[in-house]
Amino acid sequence: MYTPNATIKPSPIILGIESSCDETAAAIICGRKLLSSEIISSATEQAKYGGVVPEIASRAHTEAVDEVVRRALESANVSANRLDAIAVTYGAGLLGALLVGLSFAKGLAYSLNIPLIGVNHIRGHLAAAYLVDEELKPPFVTLLASGGHTAVLYTKNYLEFKVLGGTCDDAAGEAFDKVARVLGLEYPGGANVERLARSGSNTVKLPPALVKNSTRMQFSYSGLKTAVINAVHNAEQRGEAISYADVACSFQHAAIDPLVKKTVECALSLGATTVTAGGGVIANGYLREALSSACKRAGLRCVLPPKQFCTDNAAMIASEGLTQYLAGNFSPLDINACAQIPLV
Repeated sequence: MYTPNATIKPSPIILGIESSCDETAAAIICGRKLLSSEIISSATEQAKYGGVVPEIASRAHTEAVDEVVRRALESANVSANRLDAIAVTYGAGLLGALLVGLSFAKGLAYSLNIPLIGVNHIRGHLAAAYLVDEELKPPFVTLLASGGHTAVLYTKNYLEFKVLGGTCDDAAGEAFDKVARVLGLEYPGGANVERLARSGSNTVKLPPALVKNSTRMQFSYSGLKTAVINAVHNAEQRGEAISYADVACSFQHAAIDPLVKKTVECALSLGATTVTAGGGVIANGYLREALSSACKRAGLRCVLPPKQFCTDNAAMIASEGLTQYLAGNFSPLDINACAQIPLV
């Protein structure tokens, strides 16, 4: 019988495990203090195929999960029997990959008789900001920009948030990857588009990723992606030279500027004093600079997680695990992995 010790401690030691895509990660926190964060990635192997192959990712997680947890415990100088809970991603992500981390976490939680906490990967991205500022408290406005989600959120308290607006088609991260393929760039696309954009100019006319005349705030990346394809293909068909660096730079502006503008506008309209951000796209240097500068001009405090905590990692999963732990929201051992989870 699984009857974990549910005594709530104010500063528990929590192991976080993340295996939703191509990163096998583990991290240890004590309260909001990060003790260790370890990652074993299969990205190099995935790059051979131009993207993540689910079966390869799942096998890589199986080979790496025990090792990455061992490393996290050793780096934190924490033995497994000192853990108070285990937080693990149960969705969203690749089903086979999720099952590896979830199964490992279940077995370890059972053997140690400690609580298991299933974490929504997206809420993990939102909780990454707590790793930067241990005193950070809601309410605040958050820009979420990842491969699967793009939205502006109002965090009312530690457990509740409201979606103020989001994408009506592709997410920002998806658009970066698709544009990277058009420009002949290797996987991972987002980082390579950013790198190429540094040597370009915002001179190619592209539509901003914002739906006009909408009753609610909506972003759209499908049309922007198509505009990039047309700009490149039309130039090639006419035999005209086109700078891929200029295309990358112009795309980056069209994709990111509306997100920054609307995030700041939302914060000001709600009377929020702090803006945070989460998701893989938040690792983009131009976005970080633009959002920080816009917040400074508006008199808002901007809390951005370090780049290593924007892309998939276990520290953010442990951080969200702490929130759920303090609320007593534990998971049963029959919790299942979910490939898709609603944003709210």
